[in-house]
Amino acid sequence: MPKFTQIPTDTFENLQINAGIIATAFDPDTGTLNADNIIGATTGGTNFHDSVDYIDFGDDIDNCPKNTLELKRVNGRTVTMGGTLVTIKTTVGRLLAGAADVATTKITPRDILKTSDFSDIWWIGDYSDVNEDSGSNVKAGFCAIKLINALNTGGFQLQSSDRGKGQFAFEFTGHYSMADISKVPYEVYIKEGVGE
Repeated sequence: MPKFTQIPTDTFENLQINAGIIATAFDPDTGTLNADNIIGATTGGTNFHDSVDYIDFGDDIDNCPKNTLELKRVNGRTVTMGGTLVTIKTTVGRLLAGAADVATTKITPRDILKTSDFSDIWWIGDYSDVNEDSGSNVKAGFCAIKLINALNTGGFQLQSSDRGKGQFAFEFTGHYSMADISKVPYEVYIKEGVGE
């Protein structure tokens, strides 16, 4: 075998597998998820993207090469999590509508955003070769992304089909807050599974 045709020996311990789930709450310290917090069933997986906007302050300085590291700064980030749901209920419909109110079976969109329209959204996926909690000492691995101050900025969308399931596309965007303007609106948690 050629010298550099190899993979790390711990590859299976470091794989993120399966599509994962979208939830409104998750405890990364214990790896605990309440099934009631799962937003719904998805199709096609989930896409997370951190689009970083950089400023190059040396760009217009004579004799300064572009992309000089000492003069590069982060201007901001657009952080999104998108996918498609195949299940819906009023609480989820309110999330998908963005700025909206719910009264029993009715979702009423509005043009004025409220602080309560923003909430944390989690993506949690299986991680590592230990990804089931079957025994008393098994702690399943997980990879999780917390999108902070999320708002569905893609609008309420429905694609129905003949003899098929309705599909509800979403694109949640994380938002900075004036309460802590330096806090990037996402966090990533990676925990390897520990077997018995």
